[in-house]
Amino acid sequence: MPTSTHLVLIPSYNTGSKLLETVTEARAHWGAVWVVIDGSTDGTERDLASLAAKDPGLRVLIRAQNGGKGAAILDGLRQAAALGFTHALTMDADGQHSASAIPEFMAASLRHPDALILGAPVFDESAPRLRVVGRRVSNFCANLETLWMGVDDSLFGFRVYPIAELRAVMERSRWMRRFDFDPEAAVRLCWRGVRPLSKPAPVRYLRREEGGVSHFHYLRDNLLLAWMHTRLILGFLPRLPLLLGYRLRSSHR
Repeated sequence: MPTSTHLVLIPSYNTGSKLLETVTEARAHWGAVWVVIDGSTDGTERDLASLAAKDPGLRVLIRAQNGGKGAAILDGLRQAAALGFTHALTMDADGQHSASAIPEFMAASLRHPDALILGAPVFDESAPRLRVVGRRVSNFCANLETLWMGVDDSLFGFRVYPIAELRAVMERSRWMRRFDFDPEAAVRLCWRGVRPLSKPAPVRYLRREEGGVSHFHYLRDNLLLAWMHTRLILGFLPRLPLLLGYRLRSSHR
C-alpha cells in the first residue's frame, strides 16, 4: 500500500541504539521513512547514514543544533512538501510506538485525506501511572479548547498529519517546537476545521536496561504544558462562535 504521498517522519535526539531498531521496523512496514537527527551527540547519524546509503527508502536529515521535536518535524515537513508528499505519519524514535500500526493509520489517512488521524494509546503494564493519570489534565484542556471535537489523546505522538495544514499553523507560531508540539498541533488544526479521527495504537514504555530513553522532565515540561494551555484558552475564547458553528454543521452531517 505505500504511496508517493505519505511518508513516515521520525524526529530523534540522542535516542541511542533504539533508533536503528525503530527505523528498521518502520521501513518493514512503509516505503518512505525519513529521520530528522535533531542535534544529537550520540553518533547515531553515522549509523543511519550508512544504512541510508544502501536503502533508497530511507532519508536522514541532520540539524546542527537541538531545537526540539516540533522544530525537527517542521524541517522534515518543509522538505517533504518540496518533494510532493502531502501527509506525514509521525512516530517516536525510542521504541514506544509500534511500527506495525503504520499501514492501518496510513490507510485511514488515504480514506480521509482531509482529516488528522490521531493515535489513542493503549497502555500496558509498563506505563508509569503518573504519566497515564497526568495526561488526563492535558486531554481535558485540549477537548475544552476544541469543544470536544474528538481529540481522544492530545499527547500521543503517533499520528498522521496533512502536511500543508500543519505547516500553515506552525509557520504562524513561534511555539509548538518542543514538548508542546503534539497537543498544540492537534488543537490548532481543529481550529482550522481539520477533523480529528482517533484510532487505538499500542504503546510501550521501555526501561533503561531495555534501551529506553526519555527526555521528559516533569517540572519543566509540565510548566511548558501549563503555559501552552493558558495561551490556547486565550486563543479559544475569540474562536468560540466559529467552533460552535463548526460543531453545529458537523452534527447535521
